[in-house]
This record gives sequence, C-alpha cells and structure tokens, in this order.
Amino acid sequence: MKTSEQESIGGANMARRSFLRYAGLGVASAGLLATAACHKDHKVVVGGGIDIGAKGDLAILNYAYALEQLEAAFYIQVITTPYSGMTSDEKALFTSIRDHEVLHREFFKAALGGNAIPALTVDFSTIDFTKKSAVLGAAKAFEDTGVKAYDGAGYLIKDAGYLTIAGKIVSVEARHAALISNMLVAGSFAADDQVDGNGLNKTATIAEVLPIANTYLKTKVSASNYSYTA
Repeated sequence: MKTSEQESIGGANMARRSFLRYAGLGVASAGLLATAACHKDHKVVVGGGIDIGAKGDLAILNYAYALEQLEAAFYIQVITTPYSGMTSDEKALFTSIRDHEVLHREFFKAALGGNAIPALTVDFSTIDFTKKSAVLGAAKAFEDTGVKAYDGAGYLIKDAGYLTIAGKIVSVEARHAALISNMLVAGSFAADDQVDGNGLNKTATIAEVLPIANTYLKTKVSASNYSYTA
C-alpha cells in the first residue's frame, strides 16, 4: 500500500532532477530517459499480478523497479516500527539505506513514465520486525539478492546509458549488502555467500530472483519472456 511517507522520506528529495544529480547523470541522460516514455506496452497486467513484458531495456528497468519497490517498503517498515533495542547509530544507518532505496524506486518510476508497472503490494507477514535478528536476516536476503539481480541482468541491457545508471545503483546496493553483512558478523563485508572464487559479486537470473521477491509480494511479478511465470 502506498503512503504519503513513501513519497517524501526523511528529507530525501524525490524530485527526478535531484536524483539525476545524486546519480551523477547529466542532461543527456535525462533526455535518454524521457525517450523511454514514448514506447508503450512493455508491461502486462495479468489478474492480480503483473508481467514485466516484452524483452528489452524497458522490461529490465521494470524488473529493477519491482525490486526497488520491495526494498524501499521493507526499510520504511524497519524505521516505522523499530526493533527492540535499536540504537541511534543503527537507526541512522537504516534511515540512510531507506532514503537510498526510496530514491532508487522513485527514479525508476519517473524514468519509465507510462511504461512503469503498477505499485506493488508487499507482504512482510513472515518477518518479525520487533526482533533485530529477523530484521537483519531479511535485510541481508534483500540486499544480497538485489546485488545478484543487477549483476545477473546487466548483460541484458542494450543501451549504454541505461547500463551506466544500473551500474551506479548496484554500486550503492553492494555497499548496503556489505554493511548489513558486517552488522551480522563483524568483518564479513564480502563473505563467501556474496563473492565468488574470482572475487566478483555472485549473480542470479531473473528466473531465480523473482520467486524470492514474490515471497514478500501480494502482487506477484512474472517475467514470461525470461523463463519465469509466477
């Protein structure tokens, strides 16, 4: 469910122009994103769920948008209902991550324009937000999966401008993943479950990621053109 809190969080500026500055993008990138709004029918609404649509950059951007909606909603809930004993430092860290995720979500929404999938309804009923261990465990799952998702789908992006944007965002997501990992186990910034034997982030396909994401979504997301239907 979308709330006014999701639109303006902790002073984070949701304006598209502000995010372009935040991401280090210029006028050329802004024009590139505006062009995307001219292309329609890249998403499909099916019953109570959605499909990211035909293969192509817009489908991949909608895939990222779905994941960013989920992550933003999670951290909004973490701050709205802090777990027992949350310290001021922990709250500050989670607030910073929340603001990043909301910015990412709003950026994709603005970039996609009329091509954007609808707002998704989350289901966090399996997460006990009153317990630190449960929140950190869920946060690690979200962040590690998010990094794997970006790295696993990057090669599918054809436009160099979009790829640059995705690269900027995944670098922030990787920082989140390292931070959460370290909060769980000191010094585990790049643990074996995150990095492969070559020292590179592990990757996951769309068909591997969406079933995990759908565990926390009432609005199920499919990618029939990428071998996954919810």
